[in-house]
Amino acid sequence: MAVMTMIKAIQDGMRVEMERDDSVLVLGEDVGVNGGVFRATEGLYQQFGEKRVFDTPLAESGIIGTSVALAALGFRPVAEIQFQGFVYETMDQICSQAARLRFRSGGRFNVPMVIRSPFGGGVKTPEMHSDSLEALFLHTPGLKVVIPSNPYDAKGLLIAAIRDPDPVLYFEPMRLYRSVKQEVPEEAYTVPIGKARIVKEGSDVTLIAYGAMVPMAEKAALQAEKERGIKAEIIDLRTINPLDMDTLLASVEKTGRVVIVHEAVKTGGVGAELIARINESAILSLEAPVVRVTGYDTPYPISSLEDEWLPSVGRIRTAIDQVLDF
Repeated sequence: MAVMTMIKAIQDGMRVEMERDDSVLVLGEDVGVNGGVFRATEGLYQQFGEKRVFDTPLAESGIIGTSVALAALGFRPVAEIQFQGFVYETMDQICSQAARLRFRSGGRFNVPMVIRSPFGGGVKTPEMHSDSLEALFLHTPGLKVVIPSNPYDAKGLLIAAIRDPDPVLYFEPMRLYRSVKQEVPEEAYTVPIGKARIVKEGSDVTLIAYGAMVPMAEKAALQAEKERGIKAEIIDLRTINPLDMDTLLASVEKTGRVVIVHEAVKTGGVGAELIARINESAILSLEAPVVRVTGYDTPYPISSLEDEWLPSVGRIRTAIDQVLDF
């Protein structure tokens, strides 16, 4: 075991898989000699060389298009898009090519590739660097979408993503890169894709979150327990596609009240999909309407205003009271 930050756990996940499997490649802008803009690939170029860790031109569509071809021909590329806000340039390659190739070819080809990208606010970045666009990919069959909330899950989920036979989008909350440390095994291990984690058990309300909103939900739950004795159950989705509805529905049936937290905009977000599925399967278990705590339906604001835009402990705490007092 070693104490790691999330960024170190991500780097270590790539390292152990590259040692295990020669078909694993790393590519993207500045991922080689410089080790990536956040140093997520630091040391990999020196250990594995330029044929397995290589820089690309500043052309996101080219990075993903190249990765699709490499994957179809037997490699396992791990492509980095420097910031999630740049992913719009890659939508054709991801949604029209990577996601469809297994289906289109009748199973003759598959696309075992990972697309890593940092996302989310709270770190005072310039425009287009803090967007939370994960919900765009829920509407594309053929893709898995993974979002870790801690170093242990970050390494285990990344290894599982690299080993997966299909394309996986692996989104990394920037604010958690170096703000959290945790004991992480130095050897390879996997965290299953599609299995949520019960962070804290409770009986009064279910808090559903992922990524950087998980520690935020934990703080709000602690505050609610101190102030009103409310026992909140906290579920970390870990993956938003596929969703672990068995775990979610079991919690909803137990508590009867739900608050969903994500920092992406509200309309058409992950929260909306969760509410629809909860209503389809467990509406008679609800004691109150499901409440969402999200970013607002505006473009991501300038850095001086992001604290007012992002979900906060106070906003989550208010939502907990809202469903309990309904």
